[in-house]
Amino acid sequence: MSSRTTSKAYQRGYRSGLEIKIAEQIKGCGIEVKYETERIYYVWPSRNSHYTPDFKIPTKDGGFFFVETKGRFLPADRQKHLLLKKQFPHTDIRFVFSNQNQKLYKGSKTTYAMWCEKHGFTYANKTIPDAWFNE
Repeated sequence: MSSRTTSKAYQRGYRSGLEIKIAEQIKGCGIEVKYETERIYYVWPSRNSHYTPDFKIPTKDGGFFFVETKGRFLPADRQKHLLLKKQFPHTDIRFVFSNQNQKLYKGSKTTYAMWCEKHGFTYANKTIPDAWFNE
């Protein structure tokens, strides 16, 4: 991502252009944008840590789920989300990737989408699917 895009994102209170795009999509659906409003405290082996989800989306039944936007899905991110899933199995964290077909690393056969499927995470490519807003 260019420094220009990052600078624009920071000026608008976000960290990336993808986060801006998703916030605009949420707002366009008539839902209040709740960006990084929650913290989920979890234990990283040998240390306490916390995770701040990007977006909190309400569901029609009064519940909610979190949306995490990812341009790059680094090993530390993947490890963190596996720990969160293990420690908070009922917390619904979903991913929106800027490219779900991106490989985990150079030479890998595994894409971000394949990793999510393997580990039971819901994901989407580039935007939040309309169906998520209708839950």
